[in-house]
Amino acid sequence: MVNDKRLFLGSCFALITTAFSFSIRAGILPQLATDFNLSGEELGFINSMWFVGFPVAMIIGGLVYHTVGPKKIMMIAFVSHTLGILLTIYPQILGGYTGLLVSTFLIGIGNGCTEAACNPMIADTYQGATMSKMLNRFHMWFPGGIVIGSLLSKFMTDANMGWEAQIWLIMIPTLIYAYLFWGQEFPKPKVEGVKSIGENLKAMISPLFIFMFICMAITAITEFGPQQWTGLIMSKSGASPMLILALVTGLMAVIRFFAGSIVAKFDQTGVLLGSAVLATIGIYLFSTQTGAMAYVAAVFFAMGVALFWPNMVGFVAEKVPLSGALGMSVIGGIGMFSTAIFQPIIGRWIDTAKIEQTALGLTGDEMELAAGQSTLGTMLTFPLILVVAFTILFFWQKKAKAA
Repeated sequence: MVNDKRLFLGSCFALITTAFSFSIRAGILPQLATDFNLSGEELGFINSMWFVGFPVAMIIGGLVYHTVGPKKIMMIAFVSHTLGILLTIYPQILGGYTGLLVSTFLIGIGNGCTEAACNPMIADTYQGATMSKMLNRFHMWFPGGIVIGSLLSKFMTDANMGWEAQIWLIMIPTLIYAYLFWGQEFPKPKVEGVKSIGENLKAMISPLFIFMFICMAITAITEFGPQQWTGLIMSKSGASPMLILALVTGLMAVIRFFAGSIVAKFDQTGVLLGSAVLATIGIYLFSTQTGAMAYVAAVFFAMGVALFWPNMVGFVAEKVPLSGALGMSVIGGIGMFSTAIFQPIIGRWIDTAKIEQTALGLTGDEMELAAGQSTLGTMLTFPLILVVAFTILFFWQKKAKAA
């Protein structure tokens, strides 16, 4: 007999594992840079592995879900999470830098398997409005888990506890979800639409899907780019980088909880356009302000990016329905791949900005802050593009609706 509550709780702890891996690894970047003598570009490549493993596992898992089932996919997730955590703590096994690359990729695989298994499993377990409610409650634990992970990372860093101890924290929710899933009967995957992959692919070459595909690549880096580099960029600004990360993700969790009424009032296209404007303001403030104003920037940034991801996926599900589950997986996958591609590029921007600021005579913390804010100023390009793109989408859909 399927134990719905236990499976759902296990899914939530699996997503908390994903959130911990995101927030804690972001928090320890400065320590990794020091201990392994890594450049900004090298840190970017390490970050990118998280975002490469995630979509690879998510898309493959989505394609095989109906044949292998969620149980086997979650077994792969547990093995990948465990090996990734251990190899992060002992990267010397593969030569330090290479070990960190491989370990981050494995954790990304575990996270992608979690998404590939738990989303359809919850959809198979619940029906109608209950399914929507439970999926929203499940997804709240990504920003919610980031809040918890960020605060724990800050506490441990302030207490002079090593980054290795912080990585061990990721093992706690990993073991909990393994225990909750152990020996349980999983719901059988529904088979509707499995034989229509050709129809899915045909729908995915439509102008609207291709437009959203491109926009998703930019919304993802707008959201994840600044978040992954907050610790390194804002550490010299007079504000706590982990508190900023916790504030952003905490607000995101609250906003997502009330997302239904917001979308009902402004429609998905209105929400996406408003989000782009708010994200632009947030990143601009990050690139120009220090001290307490950094927290104000965090509020605008959170309001901007909170509804990007769910509304991009929801828009495709509603406006390009024939793309099916595969279309939603591909949209999510391109978001992660885009973030992976841009991580080393952002790292290179930081390295270049440091050279430029040093040439201007700046040194120490002043140079670090100027270089970081210069990089954030470059990142401002992403949401500005989205403001234009979503303005076009707004009138495009308004015209389509009228027709």
